[in-house]
Amino acid sequence: MVEVNNFRMAFDGKVVVRDLSFEVRKGEIFGLLGANGSGKTTTVRALLGLYQASGGELLVDGQKYNPESGKVTVGYLPEERGLYRKESVIDTMVYFGELKGVKDPLKWSQKYLKRVGLEDKAKEKVEKLSGGQQQKIQLGITIMNGPKLLILDEPTKGFDPMNRKLLMEIIEELHAKGTSIIMITHYMDEVERLCDRALLLKDGVARAYGTIDEIRREFGGKSLDEIFVEVYGEDYEQ
Repeated sequence: MVEVNNFRMAFDGKVVVRDLSFEVRKGEIFGLLGANGSGKTTTVRALLGLYQASGGELLVDGQKYNPESGKVTVGYLPEERGLYRKESVIDTMVYFGELKGVKDPLKWSQKYLKRVGLEDKAKEKVEKLSGGQQQKIQLGITIMNGPKLLILDEPTKGFDPMNRKLLMEIIEELHAKGTSIIMITHYMDEVERLCDRALLLKDGVARAYGTIDEIRREFGGKSLDEIFVEVYGEDYEQ
């Protein structure tokens, strides 16, 4: 589904990703891991054409991603929220559903709001919702048109344990339907539960890549938390 070959990214002469290569297979959940500033979000934005790569090749389903082609539907949940805060929840969801060509966006939105426990918030303005509730709304907008590739950047940030569990269940449901998923997260328990394979970045360089079992064997059977600490050591910043 995704091929990244010798990707290089530099800003104002400073290289932030260097000679990075990996693939995301169709139907798998892939963990893109690393501390803040390691190059994760930069890689995703270059893959989606939001940044122009300084070098290398980034492909989605065998070609450079072009949202207008309609060949592959991609859903991207960024870490930053981008909702219309002054509009009601249901109006916001229906609006985006219409833009995405969802057959019955009102029905879909009502069903989703019930699924995530926000049916009583449908007519409230987005700005009245908590950060976690807004994240649920943004997730719904991201998945409502059934994307073939779903990219989640810190999807459970700010969630309590119950809502993290709910979100992981939704991710597993999408995975069961064949959606390919790239997940950026700092929660290694999420990676061990959900991901088929993973890539650990530090300073724009791959430090570990493969199945979760392969990565653990490479580091002597350590947990992913222990591996993260070993790779970053005292350099790690939250």
